[in-house]
Amino acid sequence: MDITEHQRRTYEAVLGKDDAPFVLERPPLFSPAAAAQDEANTRGSFGRFAQTLLPLEYVDWTEESAAHVETCYLGDWSSLSKVAVRGPEALAFLSGLGMNDLSRFETGQIKHHVQLDEHGRVASEGVLCKLGDEEFVYTAGSCDWLRWQFSRQTWDAEVLDITPEWFIFGVQGPESLRTLEKATGESLGDIAFNRSRGSRVGEAPVRILRTGISGELGYEVHGSPTDADSVWKAVAAAGAESGIRLLGFRSQAVQHIEAGIATNGLDYLPAAIVTPGAPRQFRRGKIGGSFVPANGVSDYFRKPGELGWGPRKRLPAHDFTGRAALAADVESGGPSRGLVGLTWNSSDVTTVFAALFDGSVELPEQMDIPRYLGPSFDQVLVGDAPVGVSTGRTVSTHLRATISLCVLDRAHAEPGTEVTVVWGSPGTPQREIRATVTALPFKPDRRRTLP
Repeated sequence: MDITEHQRRTYEAVLGKDDAPFVLERPPLFSPAAAAQDEANTRGSFGRFAQTLLPLEYVDWTEESAAHVETCYLGDWSSLSKVAVRGPEALAFLSGLGMNDLSRFETGQIKHHVQLDEHGRVASEGVLCKLGDEEFVYTAGSCDWLRWQFSRQTWDAEVLDITPEWFIFGVQGPESLRTLEKATGESLGDIAFNRSRGSRVGEAPVRILRTGISGELGYEVHGSPTDADSVWKAVAAAGAESGIRLLGFRSQAVQHIEAGIATNGLDYLPAAIVTPGAPRQFRRGKIGGSFVPANGVSDYFRKPGELGWGPRKRLPAHDFTGRAALAADVESGGPSRGLVGLTWNSSDVTTVFAALFDGSVELPEQMDIPRYLGPSFDQVLVGDAPVGVSTGRTVSTHLRATISLCVLDRAHAEPGTEVTVVWGSPGTPQREIRATVTALPFKPDRRRTLP
């Protein structure tokens, strides 16, 4: 079979040739709440979130992908990796691993933990929750980087993989607080943004975290897998009167783009996958899109400043992996690219679908609706010059628009700037789609607003 140079590089990057990432294929599993979810999965279809099979769509993706704005949703993120870090030196280890300051870390608090490689590129990022003076839980797409870094030194602490021991359900949207208060039977308004505390759903002990992955008022519910079915059913029943929607895997990542949040493995690849000696994080499937990497897999890596996470003027005072590289970036004025939104021209997008019914034109690659479920990177141009890379193209039913994230040269990052997205993999009938640079997030940030 003949393949393009772009496809060859993609296969090498994903399948592990020439010292690129090694893919470990893991057998699929079902969610601990699979029994409760199956009752509502009338379509009988599944999507694969890491190694977990989740219902792809419960009723209709157009309703599910807008529920976080209109009512609220109940979704399953149990397949995320989770590690407990415990012991007298747990905080010291985590502080040296992440770029964010942990010196004022209160019990019950949640922090975004961004971990870099020695070149200042994002190696892993996720949510770090402090459960006690010497106990923390890190949740991310992969925790391999944290575990490997811990193994390289001797610490008066321990790192335990607790992924099978916790379920994670997301409840996001304006009705989320009312739904969870009904499910728990208590007031939860005291939980501030990025804070958590214990509660109960029926007889099941849970931890409620106030988070903001949707850009709306929202929460996570963590608990034991033995209680997952009962908690899922109880939360769904509690939200029925408010119009809660069960969120299928097909629509899970739409909210991230609307909120301007880059996702590991979708909008960038973690630099940990090529660090000598580090474990090869789990990756599967091909990388789509028109972008052709000039420097191999490293062109899919990102520095924190390119994703909106980097220090704007000065670095945190503490020492951490990658600090020297980040300091050099700050001294030189910061990364030459930044994260923006793109709003795609609706007429140009429509012509891609219209080609299905027009035999006079070559058929371009079609756009998955609402979005491609794997990583896809598209070249962005101004004139004929490459100026950025677009990711996460999605149809937002709330905004009635096709949108994406884009790591774009700062010279063209002013909102309102017109750019062109090249649609279609090399070797296919590519289309040029006009797009407008848009400030992030795409919709108002309501994470800190209570009803």
